Amino acid sequence: MTSTVLDPPTTPTRTTTAPAGPAASASPGYRRLLTSPHVPRLLTGAVVGHLPVAMAPLALLIAVRAQGGSVGLAGLLAAAFGVSAAVAQPGWATLLERRGQTVTLLACGLGTAGCFLGLAVVRPAGQPVWALLLSVAAGLCTAPLEAALRALWPEVTRGPAQLRTALSLDACAQEVVFIAGPLLVLALGVTIGGTATLVAIGLLGLVGALAFATARPARHWRPAPAAPGPTSAAPTAPAGFAGPLRYPGTRTLASALLCAGVALGALNVLALAFAEHDHDPALTTVMPAALAAGSLIGSLLYGRLRRTGTLAGHARVAAFGLLAGLVPLLLEPAPAAAVLVAVVPGLFLAPLLINVFAGLDQVAPSGMLHTAAAWMITSLGLGQAAGTALASTAVGAAAPSPPR
Repeated sequence: MTSTVLDPPTTPTRTTTAPAGPAASASPGYRRLLTSPHVPRLLTGAVVGHLPVAMAPLALLIAVRAQGGSVGLAGLLAAAFGVSAAVAQPGWATLLERRGQTVTLLACGLGTAGCFLGLAVVRPAGQPVWALLLSVAAGLCTAPLEAALRALWPEVTRGPAQLRTALSLDACAQEVVFIAGPLLVLALGVTIGGTATLVAIGLLGLVGALAFATARPARHWRPAPAAPGPTSAAPTAPAGFAGPLRYPGTRTLASALLCAGVALGALNVLALAFAEHDHDPALTTVMPAALAAGSLIGSLLYGRLRRTGTLAGHARVAAFGLLAGLVPLLLEPAPAAAVLVAVVPGLFLAPLLINVFAGLDQVAPSGMLHTAAAWMITSLGLGQAAGTALASTAVGAAAPSPPR
């Protein structure tokens, strides 16, 4: 990233926060934010509704392998879900801006529930074509809850300081998703079986979307009109879901998350390979959960830092730390060490995401924050899907080696 992308602009940023005054100077702490009206419901709905994204790839990997399918097929289904979920986000975000949040999110929730019910009915290893189609459909129905919440934060926070705290809390919440998701897959698989786990994933997506979509801020949200001219944080984008990508700043942020996603997607397959290699099935879920736990810790710590420097500088440090933290996994550490090592890159993941999404306020086209945020999510998801597919191919082609 070049520092010109995220350095503070010379013109004022868009004014979507609450008016100045005593309320605007409220404490930006996590506790005050969590007691603000509507925040607990919105955050809970976003977390629950986003669980399928964290659960489905692992659930599909485990289900296919349990039914005797190949690692390649398992990776294909997981990658298909990830790619379709990612590419659908900008389109859904555009619909959010045109039709509002409630109708769009409810439609996505119902579609998600139906697709995962279909996946539970078919046996992925025995009917790979149907499983592939349903995996793609389930991904396409993924509700754009992150983009919706990102657009609502300025409406439910008071002042720039509390907005920054909200973004840190948002990052924490998403890491809770990626900690709880893998562990829920493991727990549900043991208690109710793999088929019922797929049904549960669909129901979680529906419940989360319903809770979020029926909250008052979501029901009353309307897109702010574009404000062209010297007071606009960024130029007004052309219509269409690809509009934000016409601007270099947005493309730079999207490219950074695409590269980060490749590494994160490969980690899931690496965890599965380690689990089979060491005859320790728990590694399949514990390693991704460890990464998410590190990111949760990183977001909590980063949210409390008194920051100096530019967003670009913070983003560069976080990106380098994420990459450096993943390198030791190439040395095939023992199971316990692999779990501990997986925590390290997570410490830098949340700061990277926080700075990228904070940077959107400076570089995203005016009036298209939904779509710009969705493209960030899409880029990360596409990178994860590519990493999953590439790692699955590499693992499937590798000759088995003796147990460590």
